[in-house]
Amino acid sequence: MRKPAATRLFPASGGFNAGDVVKVIRFVRMGCANRPFYHIVVAAKKREQHDQCIEQIGSYDPMPNERNEKLVALNFERLGYWIGQGVGLSKTVCQLLGIAGFFPIHPRSYMTAWRNRREASEKIAAEKAAAAENSTVQNTSKAPNPL
Repeated sequence: MRKPAATRLFPASGGFNAGDVVKVIRFVRMGCANRPFYHIVVAAKKREQHDQCIEQIGSYDPMPNERNEKLVALNFERLGYWIGQGVGLSKTVCQLLGIAGFFPIHPRSYMTAWRNRREASEKIAAEKAAAAENSTVQNTSKAPNPL
């Protein structure tokens, strides 16, 4: 007797024919509470995050290293194969692939960059205003007392 699709296990090497199961490329969170990293996997859409996946095709480390880099490793051959098979992509993986140059840049990436630039310019303007205010306070305190 054959097991139902929900209870079958997929080998991590990707040799299993998942048949009619809807597949998606998504992140699987790994690591500790304060040190996350992600595996980029092909998995059945209805499976839980930590259930066995069909194939792992990459990894992503969102924590900056000593050179302020966030590391991504992708197997573009397997990624192209799975996309050619009609596998869906999660929004975050699609955004990461746009930054990596595999897809056009996702509109969310542009919006995030725009917000970061705006916040940085507002912070710089606030610091300049505070510095100017401090310099005027210091100049008035150095004025001689007329009495």
